[in-house]
Amino acid sequence: MRKNNFAFIDSNNLHLAVKDLGWNLDYGKFRKYLTEKYHVNKAYIFIGYVKKHQDLYKSLQGRGYILIFKPTLVYKDGSTKGNCDAELVLQAMIDFDNYDQSVMVTGDGDFYCLVDYMIKQKKLAKLMVPNQKKYSALLKSVPSEYLAFVSDLKSKVGLKKKRTS
Repeated sequence: MRKNNFAFIDSNNLHLAVKDLGWNLDYGKFRKYLTEKYHVNKAYIFIGYVKKHQDLYKSLQGRGYILIFKPTLVYKDGSTKGNCDAELVLQAMIDFDNYDQSVMVTGDGDFYCLVDYMIKQKKLAKLMVPNQKKYSALLKSVPSEYLAFVSDLKSKVGLKKKRTS
């Protein structure tokens, strides 16, 4: 029987962690990986909305992601903040009866209670931590059979650099 799994992706945590590793994620390959490896039918990306990033949003949607936006705040120093934690938790619970299992993509300890609940309800397929070397100590208590690391997948989901001639 084919599984019907959903992915819930903390976009800022994923993007910054992979960037910190010195490479970029190919979101098309990552979406395909989620489908093939974890039978993900719906992949939600939780992302702060910034008007100038329309092309990015269209690109992600074109690769099969469902985007859930959070309004952003621009601070006096020019930095932008759009924390999507509550939206991710809410969507996971709204859809709870619509998926067999979930794949959570984050290294943020704020999601520990959700991950723990998903394990207890037998609803967690995997917690995919973006960077194996840098993630919340709270998530380090998650049983290893539920853990996977995006940092181990560079050859499969990393963006290949275009050769310049």
